[in-house]
Amino acid sequence: METINHDEVTVFGQPAERGRWMLIPLGMSVLLCLGSVYSWSIFRKPLEAELDISATESLMPYTIALVFYATLMPIAGFYIPRVGTRMMTAIGGIVVGMGYILASFATHIGMIILAYGVIAGTGVGIAYGVPMAVVARWFPDQKGLAVGLTIIGFGLSPLITAPLANQLIDAYTVRPALRILGIAFMVIIVGIATTLKLPPADWQPWQRQAVPANAQRLTYPVMLKSRSFYGLWICYAIGTLIGLSAIGISSPVGEEIIEIEPGLAASSVSLFALFNGASRPLFGWLSDRLKPHYVAIASYMLLLIACVLMVNAETGQIARYLMAFCLFWFCLGGWLAMAPTITLRFFDPNQYAQHYGIVFTAYGVGALIGTLVTGRIRDWFGTYTYAFYPMALLAIIGMIVASRLLKREHLPQG
Repeated sequence: METINHDEVTVFGQPAERGRWMLIPLGMSVLLCLGSVYSWSIFRKPLEAELDISATESLMPYTIALVFYATLMPIAGFYIPRVGTRMMTAIGGIVVGMGYILASFATHIGMIILAYGVIAGTGVGIAYGVPMAVVARWFPDQKGLAVGLTIIGFGLSPLITAPLANQLIDAYTVRPALRILGIAFMVIIVGIATTLKLPPADWQPWQRQAVPANAQRLTYPVMLKSRSFYGLWICYAIGTLIGLSAIGISSPVGEEIIEIEPGLAASSVSLFALFNGASRPLFGWLSDRLKPHYVAIASYMLLLIACVLMVNAETGQIARYLMAFCLFWFCLGGWLAMAPTITLRFFDPNQYAQHYGIVFTAYGVGALIGTLVTGRIRDWFGTYTYAFYPMALLAIIGMIVASRLLKREHLPQG
């Protein structure tokens, strides 16, 4: 095989080691557009009034979008090497944009579910993994930090897209707002897609240390036979289950248990989102430098502390509530950075898209179970307080699983 001349590899006309840093804000921008799915609550009230639908019905497009996003992510992972990173991102951007645009013309909630939930959710799942796969290949020396920085875009998206959507609705009403956002997202994502290229197969940064011979990376399908994969999958599922359960009840818990004003409960979500975004590069960086099971155990300890705070929460304890839910959101963001970074550490990075697609199914399982169970607990017991007991138990189970299974194995390749 012909050796690549390190000096000949450029990114945006600059030497690769400097130019590659531009890929992080570009990937972050793609994920910021895709993360607008979390801003659906801005559209709910106007659509409820216009279509005369219930709150449950107005929530369905968001729920279906999450299901299709989580379902398409592992499928798309297997097609990225065949279709290419640029084409995959462009397809995802076009599908997301079409979902928003079609939803803007829908006259029935069923059509909105199809357009926004199925189509836009599918587009998010198609494009979501590409920016992370690209930066992971360009940053083999700092993969955790690079992936963590890139994925900030998805976590912080509601801080930007929700106010933007609100302003558009105030200025143009809900349907033109959906249309404008759909066109904007399509143009931005397709434009950035042209820049998301992978490095040459044997390219390495100058300071990259050679991987020791005994630090063997598992390839697919050997990955599915390893204890480390199942340890990562279970830990990821537990982390996202607890985090997504807490996120889904952030405002209701504030209003019902702490009895704070609805306006304060809603605005506190912006504070929580900041913690969710800030934790991603931090946990990615830590997962690069420490043994992954240590980082995982630390996150579960923080989640356990948050659960204990809320089990004993009483009316008026606003500081306790804010501290607990900052921890919940902080740890969820951490897991969304830890899981891809650990996947890169444990398994063959050249098959990252496929590997992380499989690992990401844990997120889908955690999302579905978490949101369903917390609602049921509220219906059964009349309060969300009892939801924090099973969360605490899961955090303890997560510590045990991480300490036993979340370690790299050295199995025969094949």
